[in-house]
Amino acid sequence: MYDKHPDVTDEDLGIRAFQIKKAKAVERAIQLVRHSLGPGWSELNAEEIEEFEWVLGEVWAYVARAHWEDLRFGHIQLRDVIKILTLGSQLRRHARDNIEILREVDAIIQGSGTTPLPTETAGGAEQG
Repeated sequence: MYDKHPDVTDEDLGIRAFQIKKAKAVERAIQLVRHSLGPGWSELNAEEIEEFEWVLGEVWAYVARAHWEDLRFGHIQLRDVIKILTLGSQLRRHARDNIEILREVDAIIQGSGTTPLPTETAGGAEQG
């Protein structure tokens, strides 16, 4: 049978599972964006791509999974990526309310400035 490592707690396993799911979701989103941008993707440097991935990871951690699946990553344009990078910089610096920034990123990805951002509560219920 499976003998649990005494050094690894259930919390550690949960955190790691969360990180893996987030990384996979962001990787899929990046593939869609890269395909959408085509040659424009090469205009981004490695630092910008890493920052973009980080911002998408922050959005993934905040939104409900069903909402994430509905986001339109395949419609993102280079100007949208630049806007998201600007918002990511604000997010890192805590220049404004984090929730407000994440809502703006969500609106950019949705292609609409008025899309509500449903979130998950600890119990998994959506709130909007």
